[in-house]
Amino acid sequence: MNTRTYIRLFAAAAAVITCLMLRTAVGCCVALGVLAAFLLGEGIVTDMRRKRRLTELTDYITRVQDDLSLAAPECSDEGLTGILQSEIYKVVALLREQYSAEKDRKEYMSDMLSDISHQIKTPLTAIQLMTELLEQSDLDAEKRMQYAEKIDSQVGRITWLIRNLLTLSQLEAGVLKMKPTAVGLSELMGDIRTSLEIMAEVRGVTLEFEMPDAEIDADRHWLREALMNIIKNCIEHTDEGGYVRVNGTQNNICTELTIEDNGSGISEKDLPHIFERFYKADNSSPQSVGIGLALAKNIINAHSGIIEVSSTKGKGTVFTVKLYTVF
Repeated sequence: MNTRTYIRLFAAAAAVITCLMLRTAVGCCVALGVLAAFLLGEGIVTDMRRKRRLTELTDYITRVQDDLSLAAPECSDEGLTGILQSEIYKVVALLREQYSAEKDRKEYMSDMLSDISHQIKTPLTAIQLMTELLEQSDLDAEKRMQYAEKIDSQVGRITWLIRNLLTLSQLEAGVLKMKPTAVGLSELMGDIRTSLEIMAEVRGVTLEFEMPDAEIDADRHWLREALMNIIKNCIEHTDEGGYVRVNGTQNNICTELTIEDNGSGISEKDLPHIFERFYKADNSSPQSVGIGLALAKNIINAHSGIIEVSSTKGKGTVFTVKLYTVF
């Protein structure tokens, strides 16, 4: 029972007690008349208050259709009107949440398309320029072959860029699912080392791996992609004569991988942003696109893992990857 019901019961009880105390017909009539007047007045006031609240709710519904950010009035009514008011506010809150999510998705799509357009524009411009040069009738065969190879290189860059952007967007949207299997750490790292040995040798960087003879549950293809991106980044920012060391440990909770270099390091200004899509630090190479570390982070997160980084400018960088047992 609500407050109004208690008030009515109290008024009726007071009238009955008054009648019993007066013990006269006139007194009883007066008491019952007062009770009737009170109940009638209370009913009229209640109806007026209910109509006012319904009018306010109708007005709120009308205005909130044009502005979902409109704050809901304080809900203080009881009974059916209060329930109706509460349910309307819940629906508005749900619509506001859905609107916000849809707005974020549209902004994300707009940013993604803008980033793709910006990244593809440079190789497309190079292709267009070299195509115009190939149209020259007096161009010798050697130059034609050079331009054709450069066009092929730029097409390969665009293909790589689109593939990685698609993968990154699928990971961020939660569409790309990992397919875990038992993966041997030593075997996986051996494969990565073989793939990066030539790159490290050309730059004069020593690769050092120390892994336990253990297995982890992971999607081998995508975990390899993530670790390759991190190690490759370390090699690219390490000078000749430097090193990149990859160590692993395993316990009942997680498998921890540390990737350490003694390269150029990352500045304090850049450090909080290196895992952001298309972010390029001050010491990035001109060919860098800025999605390798962002892709690595999303892949590791998809494995229920985390990646952390610490760095000192001019001394080196340490990436720490933790892959938890529950995946």
